[in-house]
Amino acid sequence: MALGRQGQVAYLRGDLTQSGVTQSIVKSLAASLQKTESKHEKIIRIDCKKIRTVDNCGLQLLYVWMQCAKLRGVESELVNLPDSMQQTMRVMGLEQGFTGNTIHLKTESPK
Repeated sequence: MALGRQGQVAYLRGDLTQSGVTQSIVKSLAASLQKTESKHEKIIRIDCKKIRTVDNCGLQLLYVWMQCAKLRGVESELVNLPDSMQQTMRVMGLEQGFTGNTIHLKTESPK
């Protein structure tokens, strides 16, 4: 998995899986959150369009990262979720963990 960032959008690509998430990605996620907080941004969009595969471990990491952002006063929003990712969330019963007043599942149309 890799993480890129442009403004208020974090772009995830690759495998959001136990084997695809490395220590460097965890550090990149932490740095991205720190940058968001230091700029006093109130929202970060997480673009998932280029995620190839996802498993329970990857979703847990994403969920924890989003909760950490929320604790720091930064709302997060998942955008461009691949159908396979949405299906994995449903099959694992995790879609409720990603929905609520401040975390939204949505798909944006390509620009």
